[in-house]
Amino acid sequence: MAKFDLIMPKLGESIIEATITKWLVNEGETIAEDDVLVEIATDKVDSEIPSPVEGKLAKIHFQEGETVAVGTVIAIIEMEGEDSGDSAETATEKVEIPVAGIPGISETKEETTIDTNKTTEQDFNSSTRFYSPLVKSMARQESIPLTELESLNGTGKDGRLTKKDLLGYIENRKSGKVIPPPPPLTPQAPAVTSSTGDELIEMDRMRKLIADHMVMSKRTSPHVTMYHEVDMTRVVNWRNKVKEEFQVREGQKLTFTPIIFEAAARALRDFPLVNASVDGYTMIKRKHVNIGMATALPNGNLIVPVIKDADTKNLVGLSKSVNDLAQRARNNKLLPDEIQGGTFTITNFGQFGNISGDPIINQPQVAILGIGTIKKKPVVIETPEGDVIGIRHIMILSLAFDHRIVDGALGGMYLQRVAKYLEGFDMNRTI
Repeated sequence: MAKFDLIMPKLGESIIEATITKWLVNEGETIAEDDVLVEIATDKVDSEIPSPVEGKLAKIHFQEGETVAVGTVIAIIEMEGEDSGDSAETATEKVEIPVAGIPGISETKEETTIDTNKTTEQDFNSSTRFYSPLVKSMARQESIPLTELESLNGTGKDGRLTKKDLLGYIENRKSGKVIPPPPPLTPQAPAVTSSTGDELIEMDRMRKLIADHMVMSKRTSPHVTMYHEVDMTRVVNWRNKVKEEFQVREGQKLTFTPIIFEAAARALRDFPLVNASVDGYTMIKRKHVNIGMATALPNGNLIVPVIKDADTKNLVGLSKSVNDLAQRARNNKLLPDEIQGGTFTITNFGQFGNISGDPIINQPQVAILGIGTIKKKPVVIETPEGDVIGIRHIMILSLAFDHRIVDGALGGMYLQRVAKYLEGFDMNRTI
């Protein structure tokens, strides 16, 4: 039997150890890929460790109540397949721990031994997709290149490729029912050289993850961006009228952000395919409207806390959620659950005085809304007596969407609906 070392994952930059609070599986029990094995706790957050592989929990090294250093092997899982002994080598495996609110990004640990006898070498580190040690070993044994694996749809959690998926593909491959895709032409980035006086700065871990996620997003989704000019005069005048009362009563500021979030959430209910994901040729319409809020950190990095079920919250609730998540994000106080599960994202270019921008979709979502700054502008106003020039508060919204399932008509109608809710804001509304 091949053996897999389950390690204590790192849950944050400053976390060096965690306490095992509860084992959910006993020694000798069979486990499936993604089954939760153990609950752990740190001084900042409680979490669960799922099994990256299927097999049998052979040995538990630490019991409940024991504190274990990050990177320590806490259990052994036996998997199908022969352990090749001297010919085995350590393979880099990914354990998915949410990082910086970016779905699908995981930290890398050296943690397992698998049989690589008679296999084809390939670099799985270049992929942003999770592959279990068993799937990797099977791919090597069958000489299936990574580029071919990347084209396969998986039925596991978050689209993972399972043993069953790969066995079915291998059988069809051998029978000629499927034709392996040709290797893609990968464009090479131009060589970069430094000159005298240049300063070389190594990216920190979060910036590397953000960079990889942004590149992956552009490669995954055909991005289209549309823009819509919105007259925010009614919203501005209403906010000016109630903001002092709100500050006194609630003890916090009323910004434009929750008002825009409310309109965006209502429009997502009207056009649910904008609140969706794509899995191969399957479209997934999300039941919940969970809006991510792109937040700049003091160190220049980005994190995306999520307001769950934003469409069910009133304006007071949205305002408190926005202010609370933004403040705790900047103070590094967010919980892992608060940066997961987003179905749509909003990013605010306007906080830096920018009138607009082209946002990048936060995978696996299919759209992201950009908010520009609100500026006074002279515009043409239609009246019963004729057209006149007036001063209005204007904002530009930009929507980047995945053209695989969101067409121009749908994207345009969604933007138009958000604008309609903002421009028709009730001036007599109480809060």
